Amino acid sequence: MNRNDRSIVGLVALAHAMVHTYELSIPILIPLWLEAFPVGSGTIGLVVGAGYALFGLGALPGGILSDTVGSRRLIAGCLFGMAASFLLLSAAPSIAIVALALVCWGIAASVYHPSGLSLISTGVEERGNAFAYHGIAGNVGTALGPLAVAVLLLFADWRVVTALLAVPAVIAGVVALRVRFDERAAVTATDGGDSKASVGISSVGEFLSESKLLFVGPFVAVFVLVMLSGLYYRGILTFLPDLLSEMPAFAPVEFAGREMEPYRYAYSGLLMVGVLGQYAGGKLTERFRTERAIAAVFTALAALALVFLPAANAGLAPLLVVGALLGFTLFVIQPLYQATVALYTPSGTRGLSYGYTYLGVFGVGSAGSALAGSILEYSTVTVLFGVLAALAFAGAVVAAVLTSRQPTP
Repeated sequence: MNRNDRSIVGLVALAHAMVHTYELSIPILIPLWLEAFPVGSGTIGLVVGAGYALFGLGALPGGILSDTVGSRRLIAGCLFGMAASFLLLSAAPSIAIVALALVCWGIAASVYHPSGLSLISTGVEERGNAFAYHGIAGNVGTALGPLAVAVLLLFADWRVVTALLAVPAVIAGVVALRVRFDERAAVTATDGGDSKASVGISSVGEFLSESKLLFVGPFVAVFVLVMLSGLYYRGILTFLPDLLSEMPAFAPVEFAGREMEPYRYAYSGLLMVGVLGQYAGGKLTERFRTERAIAAVFTALAALALVFLPAANAGLAPLLVVGALLGFTLFVIQPLYQATVALYTPSGTRGLSYGYTYLGVFGVGSAGSALAGSILEYSTVTVLFGVLAALAFAGAVVAAVLTSRQPTP
C-alpha cells in the first residue's frame, strides 16, 4: 500500500473498531437492563432494535453526504456523537432514556459505514486488502468491546462502565480531524462503468434518479442479500448473551472474591473468532466470484443455526466448537457483500450505494432484534433458530440467482 492508502486504512480501521465496540457492547448489557428495569425481552428487543434501526436508516443520508461533503467530517462527527450518546446512557434513570440514548447512538453511528466504505472504494488502490483490514479492525472492536465491558463490570456498575466507554471515541474523533489523505486517489474513469467520477448527489431529483438506476438493475438482489444478512446478524447476536447466561455450562463462578459470568467471555470469544472470518472473507473477494462465496456462506449459516441448540445440549465442548464456527462464518460474509456492492455500482454514487447497503444491513436488519425478542417472549428458542436458518437459506438462494448475472464492466 502507498502512503495515501495507509492513511485511509488507518483512519477507517480505528473508526470501524470504535463503531463495533459500542454496537456489540449493547447486547452484553441487556441482561443487566432486564434486572434493572421492569420490562421483558420483547420490550428490550424493541428498545435495542430502535437504536439499531437508526444505525441502519441513517446510513442512506450518510451515504448521500459522503458523496457531497466528504468522509472525514462524517467520521469525526460519528465518533464524537457516539461518545455523547454513551454518556447519556450512563445517566439513564429509566428504560425510556435508555431508548433515547440508543437512538442517539444509532443516528451518530449510522454515517460511518457508507462514508468509511465509500472512502476505501474511491481512495484506496488496494481495495480488496483494505476491505479485509477494515473488517478485521471492526471485529477487534466487536470482540474487545464486550470483553472490556465484561472485565469492567467486575469492578464497576454498568453506568460507570458506559461512561468510561465514551473516552476512546473522543480520542479517535480528534485523530479523524487531524489525519490527511486524498479521498479520491483511486477513482478511474471506468470505475463501476460510470463517468461521474467526482460528483455526488446534489439534488432531490438526482437522488431519485440515481436510486432508480440502482434498483432497476442487479443491485436490487444485492440489497436483498444484505437485508437477509442483517436480519440473521441481529437475530442471533442481540440476545445471544442472555441465552448463554441461562445455560448450565455458563453458570456464575467465584474468582478472587468476585462473581464472574462466563457467558460474557464466551460471547466475546465467539466475536473474536470473527476477526479470522473477516480476514478470510477479504481474501476470498480476490480469488472467487463473491456471489458464489456468499451463497456458500449463507448455506453454512443455515446449517449452524440448525445445529446450535443440539450442540448446546451435547455439552460445553460441542457448544464451543459450533460457537466458534458461527463466529467465523457470521463475519466472513461482510467483506464479500461489501466488495459485491462495489462491483454492481458506479463510483460517483458509491456513498449512496453503501448508504442503501447499510440501510438494508442495519436498518431493515434491526428488525431481527425485535423479532428475536418477541419469539423468545412468546415462543421458544427452538423456533428462533429455525427462523434464522430459514433466513440464511433464502440468502443462499438469492446469491445463487445473482451468480448467473454479470456485473457491469
